Amino acid sequence: MQTQDRQQRLAALRDTIADIERKPALAEARQRVASDHDGFPELPGGLLQEVYTDQSRNAGAALGFALAQAKALLTPRRMAVLYLQLAGETQNLGLPYGPGLVSFGFDPAALVLIRPANMSELLWAAEEALACRAVAAVIADICRPHKALDFTASRRLGLRAAEAGSSMFFLRYGTERQASAAHLRWHLMPGVSTDKSYDDRAPGNARWQVRLERGSIGKQHAQWMLEWTENGLSHIPSRPDVRPFAGSALPRPVPALLADGLSQTA
Repeated sequence: MQTQDRQQRLAALRDTIADIERKPALAEARQRVASDHDGFPELPGGLLQEVYTDQSRNAGAALGFALAQAKALLTPRRMAVLYLQLAGETQNLGLPYGPGLVSFGFDPAALVLIRPANMSELLWAAEEALACRAVAAVIADICRPHKALDFTASRRLGLRAAEAGSSMFFLRYGTERQASAAHLRWHLMPGVSTDKSYDDRAPGNARWQVRLERGSIGKQHAQWMLEWTENGLSHIPSRPDVRPFAGSALPRPVPALLADGLSQTA
């Protein structure tokens, strides 16, 4: 009798999971991409997304990309975005800067910072936050791989996000990819910035190439060139002179004028 009851409960659980996974978040995302060929799509809530960048020095770009999506999910009923970061990783990744968020149109009052002591607490906080109907999105900034953040953990968060309609973003670093149940996986790479109209040697707005590595929202392995502006991220049509930066880092700090071939006293 107990075996039969257990089998019935498992069957009911499978049906529940299947119903959650059939929710139209990805289908809605694909439809938006199909109808908007000129810009980066405004993706709906209910998705688990991974944002990878090769080096932690690009942490600001990864966070900006996630916040740009999270901003579009804010509503009078979903008023908050949660940012999770392990307490010991602030020195490597930094923290969101309020005045900087304001300059890109994101209200810092909508951002809640949580710094758990370990990964188990972070995953628990993320799951509980996704279930809250007042939360638009949860962003977890993960500096390095953790055993607790495995496929099973990501699947739980993906199901919770799909069920609740809020989005989950994992910001990850490095060239390795861990197994996960993410609906979408992005790879961010720095691009050549715009020119300053009053100084052709000074960098302008930062640009980042975003490539879809996993998932489908239109065409597979789609990519966009995005530019940071005062109104948030803006899509830049592909041009031959806008390309990802592929050079190696300088071995030591170099004064800007010396790097331009001029003396420091010129």
